[in-house]
Amino acid sequence: MAMTDTEFHRLADEMFGEIDNAVERAIDDQDADVDIDASGNVLQLSFEDGSQIVINKQEPLHEIWIATKFGGFHFNYNDGKWLDTRNSLEFMPFVIDSIKKQSGIVLDIKA
Repeated sequence: MAMTDTEFHRLADEMFGEIDNAVERAIDDQDADVDIDASGNVLQLSFEDGSQIVINKQEPLHEIWIATKFGGFHFNYNDGKWLDTRNSLEFMPFVIDSIKKQSGIVLDIKA
């Protein structure tokens, strides 16, 4: 059964919230220099070196796209997980790894 736009936004917003909370904790725990800007369908993480990771919702495709300095990636929701359309990497571990690669900040995700 196809996902509705409403379901897509609910699931994507939950994931955006998880990222926002995790990054906020890292900032507090590590005194990390990260600016978080959430505006509409876009979540932007800006790092001390001026680089950014941009995460946005692609409603027509029901995907979340991530742009990093080492490439662009597309994730769709499948069997309860957001997975990369090319290599099936899970979204949150991918974001954590991308932040570490790009900024050196290690996020400790606690449930």
